[in-house]
Amino acid sequence: MTTVLYITAHPHDESKSYSMATGKAFIDTYKEVNPNDQVVHIDLYKENIPQIDADVFSGWGKLRSGSSFEDLSEQEKLKVTRLGEINEQFITADKFVFVTPFWNFSYPPVMKAYLDAVSVAGKSFRYTDNGQPVGLLTDKKALHIQARGGFYSEGPAAELEMGHRHLQVMMNFFGVPSLEGLFVEGHNKVPERALEIKEDAIARAKDLAKTF
Repeated sequence: MTTVLYITAHPHDESKSYSMATGKAFIDTYKEVNPNDQVVHIDLYKENIPQIDADVFSGWGKLRSGSSFEDLSEQEKLKVTRLGEINEQFITADKFVFVTPFWNFSYPPVMKAYLDAVSVAGKSFRYTDNGQPVGLLTDKKALHIQARGGFYSEGPAAELEMGHRHLQVMMNFFGVPSLEGLFVEGHNKVPERALEIKEDAIARAKDLAKTF
């Protein structure tokens, strides 16, 4: 059975967010076309996503040095265990759908925290004998849905967009063959066309869902 992780990084739902509305149209259509697939919604604003902090580094260090899990402090146990669960869920899935807003030329920090959590040597990538990283998720598929109030897909403004570009770098790092992008752009720049822009994005999302 194919498992799809529907990963959203937005504090609002589809009634207020263009990216979430487009994402919902995509995933609802995907479910209709692929009724036997398992779709798991990961709302990063509601999930426990530990940051890579001193407890995590300390816990990992103890385990690498040969200590048992029971030698870890309670905080180290909780955070290391949770990070392991997040990583295992990610690497065993088949497809990833990321839904984010466009904030300060990137995306919310909770998405970066999630990518940090799933970036584990020996799991999502490995190092060769000469220290070169090699992605291990070569059989996966990924899509990024993002709403941007302005226009950032081309021209000089494209150089300012760092969210999709960062996600592209991470997917390449993990060995994911391709990351498709579905962008909702310009609704704040040309508010008189906002509804048209939203409806067009939703239509494109439904079409893409049929072949993803």
